[in-house]
Amino acid sequence: MPPPRTRGTALRRRLAELRGPDVPAKALDARALAALAANPGCSRRAILDGAGVDKTALASALGSPSAFGQSQFALTRGNAFEAKVKADGGTELLRLVHERLDPRAEPPAGASVPDLTAVGPEGRTARTALALREATVATGTWTLLDHPMLALDVAGSPAFLEPDAVVVHPDGSWTVVEIKSFPMLDGSADPAKVGAAARQAAVYVLALEQVAARLDPAPPVRRRVLLVCPKDFSNLPTASAVDVRKQRAVTHRQLARLTRIEDIADALPEGVCFSPELPADRLVAAVESVPATYAPECLSACELAFHCRGRSREAGAVTTLGRPVRAELGSLTTVEDVLAAARGETGDPDDPAVAALRRAARLRGEALEATCR
Repeated sequence: MPPPRTRGTALRRRLAELRGPDVPAKALDARALAALAANPGCSRRAILDGAGVDKTALASALGSPSAFGQSQFALTRGNAFEAKVKADGGTELLRLVHERLDPRAEPPAGASVPDLTAVGPEGRTARTALALREATVATGTWTLLDHPMLALDVAGSPAFLEPDAVVVHPDGSWTVVEIKSFPMLDGSADPAKVGAAARQAAVYVLALEQVAARLDPAPPVRRRVLLVCPKDFSNLPTASAVDVRKQRAVTHRQLARLTRIEDIADALPEGVCFSPELPADRLVAAVESVPATYAPECLSACELAFHCRGRSREAGAVTTLGRPVRAELGSLTTVEDVLAAARGETGDPDDPAVAALRRAARLRGEALEATCR
């Protein structure tokens, strides 16, 4: 077996071949890493992200451009809300952290807001680590890190991440803060948007844990993050504590899987390349050579979702109906199989899914017959 250094060099060379000649790797960000956690079983997403392929350009070349991106108005509104939350040295933000996450601590007053400016992402990462260490040592005080820079090791390469804020509590523990512009109505927000924010925050928690592990003793990184949103239909901030332990565990497993991405790469046909510059037929064949695990949730998390949905519909796959339906149908993987089982043409009568389908078909037939009388 070749030594790890040799294997790592060979893998990097192979991933560069998958991107295409002279195509720079697209760095992973928190959104991309969170999307991996949203669909951990998708080999297509794993290899494309591991190779640093620009999936937005790839989707456009495939004829199924992604619909990601916020309007300029939404971006301006979000930036204005974040500025309001962090105004006056983060007074309101720290009040919300104290109220929702640490009410037994001394109320924040005159909190420290260190300057995190530095040259380049590596410099900002080092400056953030230094500020976190200094804040942890200075127990009994509150510290707000505004847009710190964190580095998370992904398949042997650093992914630079920038959370909205990190708060160091008086006891030395660290909390991730996510500021979003979608509203909380009567104390609750859109579950899908909260879930996406939780997955993104879990990535930041993992990155913070890597920073904390280099300190002795390692300070605790809280796995309940603070989600700050506008209250009802106003521009006033409100907040909710979100437990991200599950999202963190899923993301951690998926990142560990990325370190074994060579298994997926080795299974690809020789000469496969995902460069958007390739002819359409070759590009489609390359993408289809990697199995995908499509689900409707991909539409809000992956740039290739429209392409994968189209292929899934063409194949009549039941995954287009959602994961709960897919789980209920067991070994029936296509709509054609489901209809044939319901009509009694195929399927094991002792299979609970087949039995339920036949009973539903019988009840439907009886209802239609009664309606026609």
